[in-house]
Amino acid sequence: MRVEQSPDVKFEIGHVLFIDIVGYSNLLISEQTSMLKKLKEIVRGTEEFRAAKAEGKLLALPTGDGGALVFRTSPEAAVLCAIEIGRELKHHPQLRARMGIHSGPVNEITDLNEQANIAGAGINIAQRVMDCGDAGHILVSQHVADDFEQYPRWRAHLHDLGECEVKHGLKISIVNLVADGVGNAEPRHKFQARRKHRARVRWAEIATGVLLLCAIKL
Repeated sequence: MRVEQSPDVKFEIGHVLFIDIVGYSNLLISEQTSMLKKLKEIVRGTEEFRAAKAEGKLLALPTGDGGALVFRTSPEAAVLCAIEIGRELKHHPQLRARMGIHSGPVNEITDLNEQANIAGAGINIAQRVMDCGDAGHILVSQHVADDFEQYPRWRAHLHDLGECEVKHGLKISIVNLVADGVGNAEPRHKFQARRKHRARVRWAEIATGVLLLCAIKL
């Protein structure tokens, strides 16, 4: 069966960096405004942002408590931008942010205000990846990590965290990026709890096996 594609929908691969401010809803309105302004300055001041913007290869989308950057260049641009942001955030400890990165299909649309916007699985999954982190985390999807593991420069900086259950019960594989002193090396508590649970299950299985062997010998 042939599937007809609408001429108005043009998909491409976008390399999405999603970022938000942790605890944003608990801040006073004046604090929210100040934090968002500083975050915007930091993001727009990065070399990767300026270079992609100058080439017309970047779309920046506000999200209320942060924003999404869609690079049309390479996944490395999104990662390098995240590292630049993380490095600058160290000078502003009161600004607690987390980031998520994913490469996937996106399509450009026009919103109700006739402004350019982006939709598609690429940006949705990038947000889900980010949602799995705490302040300071730079998390990447397994898809992105698989590409980066081919390069020695990045391999040592990628740390598998396992699966994270997100919205609608979707489970996605998450990898933690810690490089150049930037990132949060501690896995989020939900990953720690899952690892402890798996460890308890393994020891219970081992204990059961030992008891069975003892029973057989007797």
